Amino acid sequence: MFRFQFNFRVTSLVCGVLLLTFSCNRSNVRPALNVQQENPAVTDEMQQAIWEAVKEYPEHTELSFAIIRDGQASFYGVVREKDSLRSTDNRESVFEIGSLTKVFTAALLADYVTSGNLELSTPLKDLLPYPLHTEEIITLQQLANHSSGIPRLPSNLHLLRVDPSNPYKEYDSLKLKTYLSEKLKLDNPPGTAYAYSNTGTGTLGYALSLRADSSYEMLLQQHILLRYGMVNSTTRMDLVKGKLVKGRDAKGKETSNWDLNVLVGAGGLLSTVSDLSRFALAHFDGQQAALQLCMKPTFKINERMEAGLGWHLIHRPDGSTRTDTHRRAPRTRPRDGPRAVGHRLARARRPQAPWRPAPGSEPRPILRRWPG
Repeated sequence: MFRFQFNFRVTSLVCGVLLLTFSCNRSNVRPALNVQQENPAVTDEMQQAIWEAVKEYPEHTELSFAIIRDGQASFYGVVREKDSLRSTDNRESVFEIGSLTKVFTAALLADYVTSGNLELSTPLKDLLPYPLHTEEIITLQQLANHSSGIPRLPSNLHLLRVDPSNPYKEYDSLKLKTYLSEKLKLDNPPGTAYAYSNTGTGTLGYALSLRADSSYEMLLQQHILLRYGMVNSTTRMDLVKGKLVKGRDAKGKETSNWDLNVLVGAGGLLSTVSDLSRFALAHFDGQQAALQLCMKPTFKINERMEAGLGWHLIHRPDGSTRTDTHRRAPRTRPRDGPRAVGHRLARARRPQAPWRPAPGSEPRPILRRWPG
């Protein structure tokens, strides 16, 4: 029987944020020299693994980690500069955290539910000022666990006609209304199949903001970010310009950060690894009812995996459960018990990691490739 517990001893939790953009071709990049400095937060083996995973990424690639042991966070970062991978303190640097935003959108929903203002079974149509182009009932829970049947991207977001360096920028509330009320065609009947959907989670964030007559940014600040001390997290780039890490192309040149517009709830949050570590630790506090609700299974994907609200719960043969933010999120190999694992930011095609952890070795991230 599945049971998620928060009252266990955390041996190690590693959250990583990797900044990259678009196609990185390793064959055109000279491997970086490994000049990382000794740091008590990471072992030599972890430093070697980090270097092996990112040594052929382009100039200015940056990686930020929080390592949590026994409820205490320590921090480590690396950056590629002048063909060398060196250590840096970037715990307060602001990254686009991509689809990890979906966990925060789900947490907003859970907060509404635990405070008695909504139910998971509330139909989406009850929160929108216009009818949906379907007679099927789509619930808020289905939007949060990717079983709504809403396609991954809206059909009126024409990827060949938009700026590929910032494809969501012009997709506003009017276009979303047109899609939902005139063009929506479900891939599956709601609640019958798992299908990862940026549109679904983005719509959930938008619907919650309509319900509150507020912005998504304000909802996050009031109900999630301030509550957990995430003082450097926001969806507004203008508030963090001095700290925001710029996106890079395959040659290491600056490229645009992304504006998610009306679909901000699917991937528009900016944060630091310091803030993310606070959010991660809050999940192990049994008093946080909304976060506990997010970790409860709501949809069975297959024999090994279930969906919570924003989280994916992966069951191991030994009976423990790994909790990821993404269906193919970076993994750790904990010695025992469940873990919450951070989600990499990337808008790139990433190379497969050339290493695997040895049995019994310290938990550490395996950087892998998946669609953003």
